[in-house]
Amino acid sequence: MTRVTNLESETLSATATFFQVDDAWRTAGGRGVTVAIVDSGIDTEHPDLKNRIASSVEARLDDKRVVFEPSEAGDSAGHGTACAGIISSIAPHAELHSVKVLGAGGLGDGQAFLAGLEYAVNQRYRIINLSLGTTKPQFFAPLHDLLDRAYQAGCVVVAAANNLPQPSFPSVFSSSLISVIKSTETDPLNFGFHFGEVIELTAPGVNIRTAWPKGGYRNLTGNSFACPHIVGVIARLLERHPDLTPFQVKSALYAIAKDNQKRLE
Repeated sequence: MTRVTNLESETLSATATFFQVDDAWRTAGGRGVTVAIVDSGIDTEHPDLKNRIASSVEARLDDKRVVFEPSEAGDSAGHGTACAGIISSIAPHAELHSVKVLGAGGLGDGQAFLAGLEYAVNQRYRIINLSLGTTKPQFFAPLHDLLDRAYQAGCVVVAAANNLPQPSFPSVFSSSLISVIKSTETDPLNFGFHFGEVIELTAPGVNIRTAWPKGGYRNLTGNSFACPHIVGVIARLLERHPDLTPFQVKSALYAIAKDNQKRLE
């Protein structure tokens, strides 16, 4: 029989109590929280994003090695700008960092994707938005290893599920990240949690109005746009509770989702 000392008992009790999450996060704006958007770049001049992008880097192949350099190339696909617009609308004070690994048409190389995630982990960005993935099995193991590193570094990785009926990596690695699929909900803070499912979280992702390059806006649908909703919520949480581990963040999301459900009953 395992004996729990008074100190251990107090710690366990405090942890259990903590996950009775109060509503303080709902009035936060993500101040002091760094967010990496590994995507197609960001239009830093968009009115909704101007002065909110702290850094922009772009993948470049250097003798079969992917390196990242400061970039002013912006976003030729629109995908990264759209994700940044959603995050910024929910957590307007979060510090956004663009890690460009996709080119025109939102297409990219798997090695650049891996390198972009590794770059974000090495920079220890607090939250990493991955509204992209791959179905190629050769990337299963390296992505799994990278996500373990991210978890150990305290980075909260949020990944979108594949829009097609086929598993994609890394969204299926539910133990080491937070995976998201779209719902028809319209309230950005009203998300759901389905414990035991491969993709556990649901968030608004249908007909979402968000930023688009050259100062524009589009209404977009897809799991890609559910993912940044959760990133924005986590940025609010981390402003109020900056010491949360990735495990605690996931537990807090579960508690909030249960409260959301009760509000609807």
